[in-house]
Amino acid sequence: MLKRILLASSLMIGMSGAAFAGEQYVDETGFAISGYDPVAYFDLKQSEPGNVQPRAVPGHATITVDYNGATWAFASTEHRDMFVANPEKYAPKYDGHCAYGVAQGGKAPGNPNLWRIVDGVLYLNVTPTVVGFWSSDISGNIDKSESNWTSLEAEGASARSWQAIADNDGTYGGPAPVQ
Repeated sequence: MLKRILLASSLMIGMSGAAFAGEQYVDETGFAISGYDPVAYFDLKQSEPGNVQPRAVPGHATITVDYNGATWAFASTEHRDMFVANPEKYAPKYDGHCAYGVAQGGKAPGNPNLWRIVDGVLYLNVTPTVVGFWSSDISGNIDKSESNWTSLEAEGASARSWQAIADNDGTYGGPAPVQ
């Protein structure tokens, strides 16, 4: 019993950091990162900059957790538990908004299939064209994003749909989360 109380307490303390985060980007799916599993990115073999990344792994609508005001879906209970133990490690930077958009001074939606992990941090971008701009100077763009995020974080989340942007045609396959 004591073990359960301690686990519940540590989860509540760990999740309390969400109160200080900005508003999570959630699209028409109603899920953070469009219902894809944030932990699964760290298991995928990342492509070199300039090459297409492997597709994001859909989560399951029945394996979820709430964090930062959004519902997150996972491909397995193991991934969900890993996320709960350390959400800051797995949640995409900038509350799921496009990292290059933040570098440019605004919040644009993040496309879950246009991703890169840099120094253990997951970044999303909005379109394949933007990935090209982002990839041309990743470290410089991260520096700009970090500088801009201080003033942008408190602003509301983007209301745009990444799927509605014509440049994203072909960047997504099946629906997520899986029912």
